[in-house]
Amino acid sequence: MSISVSFRGAHDLDISWSEATGAIGDSVTVLPIVVALSVLTDLSLSMLLVWFGVFQIVWGLYYAVPISVEPMKAVAALVIAGSITTGELLVAGLLLSAVLVLIGLTGSLGRFGSIIGSPVVRGIQFGVALVLLRTGVDLSGTNLTLAAVAGVLALALVVRGYWQVSAFAVLLAGGVVAAGSVGLPSPSLPSANGTVLFGLDDLTVPALEATLAQLAMTLGNAALATAVLLGDYFDRDVSPDELATSMGVMNLVAIPFGAMPMCHGSGGVAGKYAFGARTAGANVLLGLGYLVVAVVAVELVAAYPVSMLGAILVLIALQLGRTSLEKASEYPLVVGIGLCGLLVDLGVAFVAGIVAFHLLERRNRDA
Repeated sequence: MSISVSFRGAHDLDISWSEATGAIGDSVTVLPIVVALSVLTDLSLSMLLVWFGVFQIVWGLYYAVPISVEPMKAVAALVIAGSITTGELLVAGLLLSAVLVLIGLTGSLGRFGSIIGSPVVRGIQFGVALVLLRTGVDLSGTNLTLAAVAGVLALALVVRGYWQVSAFAVLLAGGVVAAGSVGLPSPSLPSANGTVLFGLDDLTVPALEATLAQLAMTLGNAALATAVLLGDYFDRDVSPDELATSMGVMNLVAIPFGAMPMCHGSGGVAGKYAFGARTAGANVLLGLGYLVVAVVAVELVAAYPVSMLGAILVLIALQLGRTSLEKASEYPLVVGIGLCGLLVDLGVAFVAGIVAFHLLERRNRDA
């Protein structure tokens, strides 16, 4: 059964099984980080889910495409590791958002696109795929038994031709495991206690360093690589400057009210596409799902076995990695940037990739 609604001219919004399974492909790039942050910081899990739900719907309808809304992973990793505080995380997100709005409104990314180079963008995509693959393997290692169950279940469905259903089946199985450990959840409204958790004292050197670390990664993956991937998968012309602006506005609105720094990202787009999403219906379904879970089942999310999410992340990583290499030229540079992103940092890989790209261009001209 499928319901299709035309809106914004020629764009359709489908409510169908494939859009629902596609939505799951984005959620697994969000849930492990969100759960970790809710455990290790003062941020409220229910409020985090509310804001992810709201902006899944907002940007899906605005761009009329299955776009992703993900955590900003560099700053999230820093706060999980204890390198910055919750307040410094939020201040870094606000500073970065102001920069993104400035970049987007001035068209800076569009003007400097030729300087960055297509192989650099493809290299960042490949690096994201490698990072997702490593994360999936790491998460799977937290409980090898459950990871094996998820892997066998997914593989059995993929072999029988049910690729799109595999993620849903694993997610459902994990939900059963979580319910078995905490019981059935009881509805409760999200608390407003986890809001405005920052002040001027959080404007520190570590916060500024976190802002710079995230900036290069956001420009490379969340703006440039995502714009390219939307064209590859959905034939949509969304500029990196538009994405930069929407990320900035999103965080400036939401961070003071309990959200964590959020972004778009090629990993979530690849996840949606891999499991069947083709319209903004996936965003609407996922957004509503987040909102419902925030009210009626937040305990299940907190208890969800992340080892089973790891199996889905591996599938998404393989999809994104294949796309980045299929569309790429200058394979050694693309692979080198990807490996740098995996072994060092995606932001460092982005900057180093630009330098390497221009050195190769100069060498080719002089040859």
